[in-house]
Amino acid sequence: MTAGTPNTANLQGRFIWYELMTTDMAAAKAFYGKVMGWGAQDVSAPDMRYTLFIVGRSSIAGMMNLPEDAGKIGQRPGWIGFIAVDDVDAAAARVKELGGRVYVPPTEIPNVSRFSVVADPQMAMFVVVKWLRPRSDQPAALNARSRVGWHELLAADCEKAAAFYRKLFGWQIAEAAADGYRLFSVGGQAIGGIYTKAPTVPVPFWHFYFNVGDIDAAAKRVKGAGGKIVSGPTQVPDGSWILGCTDPQGALFALVGKHGAGGVGYFERVAPGDTPPTHGRRWSW
Repeated sequence: MTAGTPNTANLQGRFIWYELMTTDMAAAKAFYGKVMGWGAQDVSAPDMRYTLFIVGRSSIAGMMNLPEDAGKIGQRPGWIGFIAVDDVDAAAARVKELGGRVYVPPTEIPNVSRFSVVADPQMAMFVVVKWLRPRSDQPAALNARSRVGWHELLAADCEKAAAFYRKLFGWQIAEAAADGYRLFSVGGQAIGGIYTKAPTVPVPFWHFYFNVGDIDAAAKRVKGAGGKIVSGPTQVPDGSWILGCTDPQGALFALVGKHGAGGVGYFERVAPGDTPPTHGRRWSW
């Protein structure tokens, strides 16, 4: 097991899946293929189109059309994270008990998963999920190329948000840094951060950082494929550089990588013994 790879025996409280809800699946498939090098596999059912994003032999995220009624709850194209729990029904009930909201009650996809779409009390959305069958592939290390390497919550109130997630998932929340940024950990491994959003950010949301090689080359791919750079590149404490981006349909995401030859390429190439990054504040508006 490489450094930074979680133990599969207990995934409770970890992000284990990501899903893109978009208004143009074909365009999004082409965009992320060019920017991230992701492959795609159509696994649509008769009543729902669905695509898996593939890295190597592993499926690492999914994509579906943004539901027509999503506008009623203020949704736009975007990424949503799935957090593993041992009991989806109990987790959804606990979300409500802690002041959050359940948008989709516990639902089962036969032989795949049981899940519930929820939001914290500040309305940042996420999914609680439990796989119904063990996955054959190992969870990737945080620094694995082409994977999600960091999870960040832009909250309306950092302290209240930290308390909610600590009670819900048992996350270990670090003391706030001088700028108010708070790291959170699962099983002693820092996997993300929480901070109070700027007033210019309309609503709280979860933000995801995809690992790339050369950040400058990645920026060119984003623009060349029809996306936009909305922030950065900005250097973070571990020496990496980050970019805030939107895809052509308007979904926000971020990239993290290096400058120059040390970061050439973007396909998955992780050496044994690589250590996960240590981050401070990530997003810059």
